[in-house]
Amino acid sequence: MKKPVFAFTFLLISFSGFAQQHSDVVSLKKKEDSLKVYSTKLIQAINAKDRFNADSVFTKMLVRALKINGSFYYPFDSLETISKLYAPDSSFRIFTWQMVISDNVIRQHGAIQMKTYDGSLKLFPLIDKSDITVNPADTVSDNKGWIGAVYYKIIQKRSSNQNYYTLLGYDENNIRSTKKVIEVVTFTSDEPIFGGRYFSFEEDTVFKSSKSRYIMEFKKSAGARLAYDEDLDMIIVEHLESESNQPEKKWTLIPDGDYEGFKWKNGKWVHIEKVFNYKTPEGQEPVPEPLRDAGGKIDDTKLKEN
Repeated sequence: MKKPVFAFTFLLISFSGFAQQHSDVVSLKKKEDSLKVYSTKLIQAINAKDRFNADSVFTKMLVRALKINGSFYYPFDSLETISKLYAPDSSFRIFTWQMVISDNVIRQHGAIQMKTYDGSLKLFPLIDKSDITVNPADTVSDNKGWIGAVYYKIIQKRSSNQNYYTLLGYDENNIRSTKKVIEVVTFTSDEPIFGGRYFSFEEDTVFKSSKSRYIMEFKKSAGARLAYDEDLDMIIVEHLESESNQPEKKWTLIPDGDYEGFKWKNGKWVHIEKVFNYKTPEGQEPVPEPLRDAGGKIDDTKLKEN
C-alpha cells in the first residue's frame, strides 16, 4: 500500500514544481513585454527627459523581473537594445545598455546577475563613474566605480585556479569619437572586480608599462575593429594612425590596414605588435586567372567554371 501513496506524492510534488515553473515563465514573459516598450524608448525617445524617464522605469522593472524565481535562465530575447551576455561557464550574466543624454554625454548602465543554487536573485548594479575617473586605463574598481561600456563578448580564461572573464565592449563616447574597451572582471569573495594589471607590453620593441584595461579611441566614422578570433585564440585590434598627424587628438585616429593583438599568456594578455607578418613578394600578388589565351581567344571551359 505504501508504494502507490509514495508514487502519488512524487507526482503531486513534480506537478506542483512544473506548475510553479510554468507560472514563473508566464510572469517573465509579461514582464518582458513591458520591458521591451521602455528599452526602445530609452534609446529612441526624442528628448533627454523622456529617455531619463524610460531608463528609470526600465531599470526598476528589470529588477522586479529578475526577482522572479529562476529568472537567470530566461533570455529576454526581445530586448534588442539591451546587451545580454552569459559567461561561458554560465556562472553569471551581464546586462548593459547606453542612454544618450546629449551629443557629448552618453552614459552606460548595467547589472551582473549571478547564478544561485536556489534560483533567488543576486544582483550587482553597475554604476558608470567614467566621467569622474582620472585615469580609466589604470583604474581597478568594484561595480560601483564601473568604467561604462556596452559589452558584446565575454572570453573566459583560467590561470592558477582563478577564472578570468575578459569583456569586449564599446562606448559611443561623444559626437567626435567612439571608444572600444578590453577589460578583465574577476570575482573576489563572490563580488566583481573590474580591471587589474592584465595587459602587458613586455614583448614590444619599445617598453610600455602594463595597463589595467585597454581603451581604443578613434574617429566617430572610422569603425575600427576589435574582436576575438577563436582560430587564433587572440584578441585582434585594428591599428590606428592620425589622418592629420596629430595622434594626441583621438578623433583623428583611423585604421591604417594593419593589425595588432593580445595573446593570453601566464594569466595576462600580452600585446602582439603585428599579428599578420606575412608579406606577398613583389610580382607574386594574386591575380584572377585570365579567360583568354595568348592569342586573345576566350577559353570556353574557363568561362563556364567562372
